[in-house]
Amino acid sequence: MSTMPAVIFDLDGTLVDSEPLYYEAGRRTLERYGVAGFSWEEHTQFIGIGTRETLETLRERYGIEAPVAELLAVKNRHYLELAATAEIFPEMRAFVERLRAAGHPLIVASGSSRSAIETALKATGLDALLPGYVSAEDVGRGKPEPDVFLAAARLLAVGPGQCVVVEDAGPGVEAARRAGMRCIAVPYAGGPSPDGELFASAGLLFRGGQPEFDARRAYEWVTGGS
Repeated sequence: MSTMPAVIFDLDGTLVDSEPLYYEAGRRTLERYGVAGFSWEEHTQFIGIGTRETLETLRERYGIEAPVAELLAVKNRHYLELAATAEIFPEMRAFVERLRAAGHPLIVASGSSRSAIETALKATGLDALLPGYVSAEDVGRGKPEPDVFLAAARLLAVGPGQCVVVEDAGPGVEAARRAGMRCIAVPYAGGPSPDGELFASAGLLFRGGQPEFDARRAYEWVTGGS
């Protein structure tokens, strides 16, 4: 078993700039069921929340009669049409490469579907660096519950105390805290303010988000932070 800290990456908004794609997939899905005018501002309320939980809330909010499973399938289909254009944040790629070269156990833990995760990883070439992942489909509860991170630790055969989570959203930071894991927070630029209490538990916070993220500083914190 490795004594090096394991690093668990959130995917959307953390590794890959996919939030605009999820917004468009959600907008098209709602439009299909007669809900027009879904705004980016409304979408940002759900950054960091799993796709199923997001659709459960929107279904209730707009009185959509279709079952959640159907909405999930429709949104996933729209997203997969868009995901081939997903792009990785360059400094985050440098961070992943540095960790992998040093031999840290690495894995992705995401609130997205398996097919969406696989498509985004393949589109960005991250599948070669991060072949392992846990999806929201693999656990009972989404973030801010810790299930997806705890499942990732089990797959890596490491204890929660040996893990560092990299997240862009408050619910994910809170999930890391509940899992008993250290956390690096890189708030998504189009999302809620990092001044909220959910970000308070992050051990390392890049308040300015991806433009401020520094792979070297993050790596030093992973290996020497407390």
